[in-house]
Amino acid sequence: MIQKKCSIVVSVYNEEAVLPHFHNELCSKTQNIGYSIEIIYVNDGSIDTSAAKLDQIADSDNRVKVLHFSRNFGHEAAMTAGIDYASGDVVICMDSDLQNPPELLPDMLQAYEKGNDIVTMMREDREDGGLYKSVFSKMFYRILNHLSEMQLQPNVSDFFLLSKPVADVLRKDYRERTRFMRGFVQTLGFRRTSISYRAPRRAAGESKYSFRKLLRFALSSMASFSKIPLKIGIYSGIMFGLLSVALIIYSIIMWIVNRPVGGYTTLIIFLSAFAAISLIVIGIIGYYIGFILDEVKGRPIYVVERVTTREDER
Repeated sequence: MIQKKCSIVVSVYNEEAVLPHFHNELCSKTQNIGYSIEIIYVNDGSIDTSAAKLDQIADSDNRVKVLHFSRNFGHEAAMTAGIDYASGDVVICMDSDLQNPPELLPDMLQAYEKGNDIVTMMREDREDGGLYKSVFSKMFYRILNHLSEMQLQPNVSDFFLLSKPVADVLRKDYRERTRFMRGFVQTLGFRRTSISYRAPRRAAGESKYSFRKLLRFALSSMASFSKIPLKIGIYSGIMFGLLSVALIIYSIIMWIVNRPVGGYTTLIIFLSAFAAISLIVIGIIGYYIGFILDEVKGRPIYVVERVTTREDER
């Protein structure tokens, strides 16, 4: 019987402090797993010594392939590149900070063997997330699910398993530049299950996601999965139309009873609110037009500068 192949895609950005430890853990937890293993590290334009450490790992392990980006393209692009280059019957995406525990890989493969094409990992808790990240995450999913027609499972991370047919769909059809991979995975269909886990503290280094980056990611994800914000202009127009009719009726009544309306304050408030909402709507439209412009340009999602494999295979 031919042994199935599992491709493990690992996104890396400035993780020099943890890479050797992560690779050792990954190798330890994938021994006797029942699959031949392919490990694809994607160096997302790291500016520390991560690139050199990854090349060393590739030279010492013939299962390892390293994709070096020409610059930083972002975590979503790194996962996309890894899936594109993966050749396994199963693809698992994870991060290199050990907050996606390698010891859970056998459980994910077991869930796949039961007939599931997608296995998502649902983070129940994180030891070093902080209050603001927990609150931000809850708000993000609540707002996104309210805006989107597709309901996403909260706290699903970028730690997931895909069967080859699902990975093929992502390679061929999901090529937009504004990417939200954990959303794609949950809305593709196919047979899917989830496994809950507790994310441990980072083994070393610091999180690369600042509040500003998280906010930008949240806004782009919402725009990618919902067109409801574009309807704000319609709703606000109806609201101000009704308010205008009410003001007209009120003014006529006051004129009939010979009690002129002091309109300066009312007029200023009305115009200020109208201008504010108009600018917000124009900004939302501009945001979506920016995404359309990115798609029209058709620039690559990522650029691979070089690929590193074991010295004797180059």
